[in-house]
Amino acid sequence: MKILFAHQNFPGQFKHLCRHFVEEGGHELYFLTRDNQNRIPGVERLVYEPQREVTRGIHHYIAEYEKAILYGQACVRHVVALKERGWKPDIMIGHNGWGETLFLKDVFPDVPMLSYFEFFYNSWDADCSFDPEYPMSFDDRLRVRVKNSTNLTGLVAADWGLSPTNWQRSRYPLEFQQKISVIHEGVNTDELVPDPTVTVTLADGRVLTRNDEVITYVSRNLEPYRGFHTVMRALPEILRRRPNAIVLMIGGDDVSYGRRLPEGETYKKKYLAEVNIDPSRVLFLGKIPYEQFVGVLRLSAVHVYLTYPFVLSWSMLEAMSLGCMVVGSRTPPVMEALEHEKTGLLVDFFSTTELADAVDRVLDHPTRMQHLRDAARQHIINTYDLKRICLPQTLTLIRELAARKRPTVGLWKPPVQMAAPAAAKPVILPASRSRVPANLRRGR
Repeated sequence: MKILFAHQNFPGQFKHLCRHFVEEGGHELYFLTRDNQNRIPGVERLVYEPQREVTRGIHHYIAEYEKAILYGQACVRHVVALKERGWKPDIMIGHNGWGETLFLKDVFPDVPMLSYFEFFYNSWDADCSFDPEYPMSFDDRLRVRVKNSTNLTGLVAADWGLSPTNWQRSRYPLEFQQKISVIHEGVNTDELVPDPTVTVTLADGRVLTRNDEVITYVSRNLEPYRGFHTVMRALPEILRRRPNAIVLMIGGDDVSYGRRLPEGETYKKKYLAEVNIDPSRVLFLGKIPYEQFVGVLRLSAVHVYLTYPFVLSWSMLEAMSLGCMVVGSRTPPVMEALEHEKTGLLVDFFSTTELADAVDRVLDHPTRMQHLRDAARQHIINTYDLKRICLPQTLTLIRELAARKRPTVGLWKPPVQMAAPAAAKPVILPASRSRVPANLRRGR
């Protein structure tokens, strides 16, 4: 099979697919991407570069859309060159978020395109309006509507879509959900297994084992979208109650999602200045190699995972596969994968008291809730297993589309009762012209 992939950060969500097709053999694989250090032998990368930066001074609502168009144009140059050499894919597969897939159908209109639909933004009922500490301005609400421009253009262009969870698919307009299958990328449960003998040696020489009260927290970057502020504010009470506990925090100091702070500031600095914690008991490990990440989670006595109503992190499902006792936020993406008191514990995202109570409850339990750990791992095996469930379903979807057949896996099911959408909160513009945001008055 001839396959054209597209993702700005090779290989992204398509790592398992690329490796499968390479191992299977007999396939021709091209991958449109920005340059990075990642390589998979057998996959030819087509590194694209936009010809220019986003127009200086362009309206800030549409800067992201122009960037996506520039990405799409850069990708098209590679695809046209492939076509001129006589190469034609059987299927095109790409992430819809950054523009790489926008114009692929204009080069190969008769080739099926499967697009990965990760998240559709809405200013009212998901991440954007979730945290009162970081409220949206009226201007932000208007910008978020336009933010979906790439999403919507890609929705129309794609022959079929793929989302990793039901909740993430449910964010998309109802009229498009019917052509989006839900199949997760998958968790390698054969490799991500518990290990009661694991040890971790800290930089100061201390050696931690499963007998220690190790509390873990993981996020690509330490930021509010993943509940970093709630965790930090809960730590003084957790450490007071658990004098022997050690907290291991994994994550960088950049911002993956949400609002950036002023130059030179980080959320870690911000919340370290707010709370008083013992630095010998709360260790920030930064971004660490994957093998070390797995070792830390195997060691975990309690793993904390909080998130806004947003994209579900791979790390939470991996933690469950590794036998972690997960304390998660009572938010929709977490609740889809973790059931309270059956596969983990759920707490209010903002409640430091609930979080401290849950950590206490686990560490006070004679087996640290081993029955929930076992149930969590079994749930991942039954629902998100890479080799037996997710990869086979994705391959079926790809082959059906390449053969011009209607997909049969991960299909949309209408709700039993179609609930009316929540009424949008009325927006009342200020009576005085002088109080309208300046950028709106000037059209910027």
